[in-house]
Amino acid sequence: MNKSELIEKIADHAGISRVAAGTALDATLEVLKEALKAGEQVTLVGFGSFLVSTREARKGRNPATGQEIMIAASRTPKFKAGKALRDAVN
Repeated sequence: MNKSELIEKIADHAGISRVAAGTALDATLEVLKEALKAGEQVTLVGFGSFLVSTREARKGRNPATGQEIMIAASRTPKFKAGKALRDAVN
């Protein structure tokens, strides 16, 4: 399912226009992105949690040359599914 298909399904389920559903989805994703950028965890009860994980700097190897390189520390978004979502999928 792509974004336009998701917007269509949201509009059908909520009984609103596709434009309103698209605006709501865009706003939700923007707020989620801003919260994660600020290091906050976003929890949607029954669905799951979005959080930011920190990776420490580490040594790695260039597979082409075998040369050892330093991989910089980074932050990465993660999603942890809630119990209700896991049960619904299984």
